[in-house]
Amino acid sequence: MFEVDNVFKAIYNWLDKLFTNWGIPHFWLDLLSMLLVFGAIIGFITLAALFLVWWERKVSAHMQVRFGPMRTGWHGWRQSIIDAIKLIMKEDIVPTKVDKAVFVVAPIVVFVSALMVYVCIPFGRGMIVKDLNIGILYILAITTFTVVGLLMAGFGSNNKYSLLGGLRSAAQIVSYEVPLTLSVLGVVLLAQSLSMVEIVTTQAHFWEWFIFRQPVGFLVYLTAAVAEVNRTPFDIPEAEQELVAGYNVEYSGMKFAMFFFAEYANLFTISAVTTTLFLGGWNGPFLPSWIWFLGKTFFVILVIMWFRWTYPRIRVDQLMGFAWKFLLPLAFLNLIVTGLLA
Repeated sequence: MFEVDNVFKAIYNWLDKLFTNWGIPHFWLDLLSMLLVFGAIIGFITLAALFLVWWERKVSAHMQVRFGPMRTGWHGWRQSIIDAIKLIMKEDIVPTKVDKAVFVVAPIVVFVSALMVYVCIPFGRGMIVKDLNIGILYILAITTFTVVGLLMAGFGSNNKYSLLGGLRSAAQIVSYEVPLTLSVLGVVLLAQSLSMVEIVTTQAHFWEWFIFRQPVGFLVYLTAAVAEVNRTPFDIPEAEQELVAGYNVEYSGMKFAMFFFAEYANLFTISAVTTTLFLGGWNGPFLPSWIWFLGKTFFVILVIMWFRWTYPRIRVDQLMGFAWKFLLPLAFLNLIVTGLLA
C-alpha cells in the first residue's frame, strides 16, 4: 500500500547521500529537514483553515436551505482565498492608548500555540513530526497557552469590553480544561501510554476503538473541546450582544486574521485529537492510513459545525455551571469506573 511516509523517507535518504558525497556536515541536513517539515505544517494548516472557512459557510447555508458562496469559482471555492488576501491587505490599525508590546504579541502567542500542537499529531502510519512519549500531555500543555494569548489581547487593548471578553474566555477555557483532561486520562489508562502513536496502535481493530470502551469519556471530551475553542453554543467570549465581539474587538488586518486563523487551526486540532484518542486514528482497511485519518477528522469537524448551526448560545452562568456541576462529576465518575475495570 502506498504511504506518504515512504516518500519522505526516500527523499531524506537521497538528501543524506547527497550531503555525504558533498562533505556537508549532517547538522545542515537535520536543519533543512526541520525547515521543510515546518513549511509543510504551515502549508497544510493554511490550506485546511481556508477550506474549513469555505466548508462552514456551505454547511451553514445548506442547513438553512440556501446556497452560500457561489459567485467566485465553483460553488464559491475562491471566496476564502479572496477573504484572506483582503485581510492581509487591510490597514493595521493600532489604537493610541493600547499597551503596544502586549497588543502586538497576543495574536502571535495564540497563533504559535495553535501551530505547535501539530508536532505530535499522527496524520498516518509514520506521518508524525515527533512521537513524544508524553504526546497527549504535550498537547494539553500547549493548548493552555491560548488562555495567555487571549488575556493579553483583552488587557493590551485597553478596552473594558475586550478585557471582559478575555477574562470570560480564560475562565471558560480553564473550567473546561479540567473535565477534558479527566476524559483523556480514561484513554491513557486503557492504552497504558501517553504516546499518540501508541494510543492509535492500541486501537488496531474497529471493535477496539476507545469510543466503544469510553463512550462517556468521548462525549465529555468532545463537549469540553468545543467549549475550549469558543464554538457555539459555548462562544460566550465573543457574545456580540454583550461584548462587541470580545477580546479581538480592537484588532484589524493581519492581527485579526491570526486570531481567526488560530480558531480554525484549533478546530482541526481538537478533531484530529478526537480521532486519535477515540476513533482509531489512522487505522482502517484498504485505503492509505492518512486518508482514514483525514476522513475521520473531517467527519468530527462536520459534527462540530452541525452543533454550531443547531444549538443557541447559552448564558455565561449556564456555561460555567455546566462545566463544574455536570461535566466535572461525570468525568470523575468515568475515570473511577475506568480505573476499576481496566
